[in-house]
Amino acid sequence: MRYFQQIYRRLNPARKPGLELAFRHNAEHLPTLWLIGKTGAGKSTLIQAVTGLSDIEVGRGFRPCTQTATRYDFPTDTPVLTFIDTRGLAEAGYDPAEDIKACEGNSHALVIVMRAEDPEQSELLTALRQIRQSGSIRNALLVHTGIDLLDSRQERDKCIALNQGAVEKVWGAIDSASVDLVGRDGQPVGMDDLIGKLAQFLPIVAELFERQGKQSVEEANFRKLKTEIMWYAGAAGATNAVPIVGLVSVPAIQTKMLHSLANQYGLEWNKRLLTELGSTLGVGFGVQYASRLGLQQLVKLIPGYGQTIGAASAAVTSYGITYALGRVGCIYFFNKASGRTTSPEELKATYRKAFEHIMPVARDEAENNL
Repeated sequence: MRYFQQIYRRLNPARKPGLELAFRHNAEHLPTLWLIGKTGAGKSTLIQAVTGLSDIEVGRGFRPCTQTATRYDFPTDTPVLTFIDTRGLAEAGYDPAEDIKACEGNSHALVIVMRAEDPEQSELLTALRQIRQSGSIRNALLVHTGIDLLDSRQERDKCIALNQGAVEKVWGAIDSASVDLVGRDGQPVGMDDLIGKLAQFLPIVAELFERQGKQSVEEANFRKLKTEIMWYAGAAGATNAVPIVGLVSVPAIQTKMLHSLANQYGLEWNKRLLTELGSTLGVGFGVQYASRLGLQQLVKLIPGYGQTIGAASAAVTSYGITYALGRVGCIYFFNKASGRTTSPEELKATYRKAFEHIMPVARDEAENNL
């Protein structure tokens, strides 16, 4: 297929240092959850429970954000989401003013972590009052932790209501989730509800952490590569912050992604493999892909409109196309490595489904990057 052959001839997926700008821009604008609470409330444990990583893995991934706050990018190598963990409030000699100022302008949602059995939250309430007055944070969730440590349901409900009421006097009405991040049997409690509520204002949370039902072998393989595909998709969307750049860099990023995916399925990346994939998708797909990408880039050049709505639309499209290409690439490479054939109808149907499925995340990412 000529279009895909031209992409391969023009782009060496292993040598594109200019693309580093797109990845760097995306890394600086990742969806970010800012965790705030007293020492021992469970902020780091919450990150561990949500991501499914060990405390050692999470600990090693933290890096300084301010002198007293740290950030954790998930996954570490191909990050698509960031957690910011501020120092525990109520620690001796700690003034959170600097952290609040630094974090409130770089966060997309605030996660207030309160231990259910701890009614003394004056330092946290003072910090929340300051954050609320700044008006920088629109999305917030209150998380009551350690609920399994309370002996009875009546006692638990009483403690939760007390802390909920104290926060709402400062913040106003706020949604909440009640969890135990360790659980009496070593299994976290209430995580599905927590993830669902976080996903209401950060769709990527659901995409990364919602539990999956029964999966085929191919689907399980895709899940292992999903964050990498979303990392490439985020970079592709980020390139649209600069007019006309995406017309060149988006295909380059997509080619690098397909190169990486093919290698992980044990296939040698070469022109023949890319051409076979393009041929399976069909000529009509190549024309549609080229025209859609080109049109989005041209729209960005329209004064006023292009730098706002046009750029945002292009970012959403670039993210969606890249994610969908990654999804069909996984199916094609899996079947090829398994000695199976892949029908054009299967790939096209998967592409459309993946593109539509990822739209909430793509739109949210566009808002973060532009």
